[in-house]
Amino acid sequence: QVQLVESGGGLVQAGGSLRLSCAASGRTISLYAMGWFRQAPGKEREFVADINWSGESTYNADSVKGRFTISRDNAKNTVYLQMNSLKPQDTAVYYCAAAKSEILRGKISGYQYWGQGTQVTVST
Repeated sequence: QVQLVESGGGLVQAGGSLRLSCAASGRTISLYAMGWFRQAPGKEREFVADINWSGESTYNADSVKGRFTISRDNAKNTVYLQMNSLKPQDTAVYYCAAAKSEILRGKISGYQYWGQGTQVTVST
């Protein structure tokens, strides 16, 4: 089993930045693909970004390309999401997920483990 805990969310003004962290425990995630997803009120959970086991391959949703960067530190069993140039439409609960597979390029059904989420609110 893999337990995931997200942190780093909060309230930020439009144009600002936040860095989310996802700390894994229970098992090393060094062979897992990792992803970030988000869910806004009244909307379905949507893909944000994912990364392969080594960190050499990443894939971003079109809505965050050029603004968000996913990275990982396998020695720390942690995955990050650097979010820059935040917009009010980025407001959502952000979830970290793990999949024992190659990079999934946003295929949400492929992820086996999920964190509880961290709230990100972007004000105008």
